[in-house]
Amino acid sequence: MVHMFLNGGGMRGGPIHHLLGGAALIAETRTAARYRFYSVADRYPALVPVDAGGVAVAGELYDLPMRLLREDLLPSEPPELELGVVLLHDGTESLGMVLRAAYDGDADLTDISDLASWNAHLARLGER
Repeated sequence: MVHMFLNGGGMRGGPIHHLLGGAALIAETRTAARYRFYSVADRYPALVPVDAGGVAVAGELYDLPMRLLREDLLPSEPPELELGVVLLHDGTESLGMVLRAAYDGDADLTDISDLASWNAHLARLGER
């Protein structure tokens, strides 16, 4: 089992939550305030680690079987994201999806760090 921080479609109510196969939700939590948070073309969110000006991003922490992560969740992630290590607000680390450095300038990014929540961004768009 691995801990996985989810902050987009994998969270409860999201379009790929079913891929978690009933994995245990450990907690609703936040990252440490070391990330900028972006919407990629209003399709999914992306975390970007920063040295300064970061925010604590809302999400959910799950206990996932490695097989489920490898075979179901990771193949569903968009090519702009990659698996990384995310620092949580309590100082612990977890796996999580972050924006690939190669896409930093190429992707259609909108900074939504002021909201620090994908669900709040979707609500602002009128989608939730």
